Amino acid sequence: MIIAICNLDISVPTAGSLKDKRRVIKSMVTRLRNQFNIAVAEVEHLDSWQTAGLGIVTVSNDAAYAHGLLTKVVNWIEETRLDCELIDYSIELIN
Repeated sequence: MIIAICNLDISVPTAGSLKDKRRVIKSMVTRLRNQFNIAVAEVEHLDSWQTAGLGIVTVSNDAAYAHGLLTKVVNWIEETRLDCELIDYSIELIN
């Protein structure tokens, strides 16, 4: 069993309050769950207005598939989410 973890740091430059940021993040989390069938949660920078830290996890029996899925998630965020910017990300595989 392979557990793949992706940590994302995201900037929401248009957010003027926590409510604005959470609206953007909630929309993104819902779409990611529906489109990629992954577990997603905001795990860092909870009190920051314009920065969010997301944790994304998937489980598979194939390491290449799990890594590829999380890479697709990162690419999807970069290409389709124009209301936020991807600052940094890391992908880790655990056996």
